[in-house]
Amino acid sequence: MAFQVVHGPGIPVSHLPFSPAVRVGDLILVSGQASVSDEGQIIPGTFEEEMRRSLANVERILGAAGAGLGDVARVTSYVRDEADLAEYNSLYAELFSAPYPARTTLTGCLPASLRFEIDVIATVPADGSSR
Repeated sequence: MAFQVVHGPGIPVSHLPFSPAVRVGDLILVSGQASVSDEGQIIPGTFEEEMRRSLANVERILGAAGAGLGDVARVTSYVRDEADLAEYNSLYAELFSAPYPARTTLTGCLPASLRFEIDVIATVPADGSSR
């Protein structure tokens, strides 16, 4: 099955060799999104600021593919500092709603320049409306 690269306004560019997202059938696979500007420059901040900016990037990418956060089925999150896990879980429960997506969270795996990164797998709603 062929895949399509997801394009749209406001999707952050990467200076690395990967697509921000690809669509394969009804699945949207979003590459790791961090706290970056539309030009791909890292925007440092508090853990909350970086997580919210990363999720805003994911939302824009999903929107360009006809989906939203409510259509996310799988999440992989990367949290630099294990001490941020309580805040991560609190923000996650605010940004995603039940039934929550399947999730894996890794810690201690990011460079000093990033506090948070996330990649997701979502589905395109059959009726064109997000959950």
